[in-house]
Amino acid sequence: MRVVFKARNFICIVKKFALMFNQMVKYSPSRLNQTFAALADPTRRRMLEQLARGERCVTDLARPHSMSLPAVSKHLRVLEKAGLLRRRRYGRVHQLRLEAKPLKQAALWVEEYRKFWEESFDRLAAYLEKTGETSPKKGGK
Repeated sequence: MRVVFKARNFICIVKKFALMFNQMVKYSPSRLNQTFAALADPTRRRMLEQLARGERCVTDLARPHSMSLPAVSKHLRVLEKAGLLRRRRYGRVHQLRLEAKPLKQAALWVEEYRKFWEESFDRLAAYLEKTGETSPKKGGK
């Protein structure tokens, strides 16, 4: 009976994961990849923090970073390609603003996995309470 119970839980977990995975399809994998790749760099995250406070021009964004304007432009192109910022030109001045939609989609994607793991841990805790195995045994026995 115990094996059947474990198999039933396993099937339940697999079905839950499949349901969650099917819900993930609504997110564009390439867009998520671009968003997470852009967020992987601390300089780009700091730039997004600056843009979260309002529109900035390229030189304003570059000022706090000890790098050349071409290096800053490369970072901005990565953010722009990921859809995390919008650029408007006024003559030679490029005004940039934060686009939050890709961040929201990434947060929703992560949230689905958080829910999955919390529910899995809750089921594990309930199973351990039911079987009386609430803490690991000492001494390996």
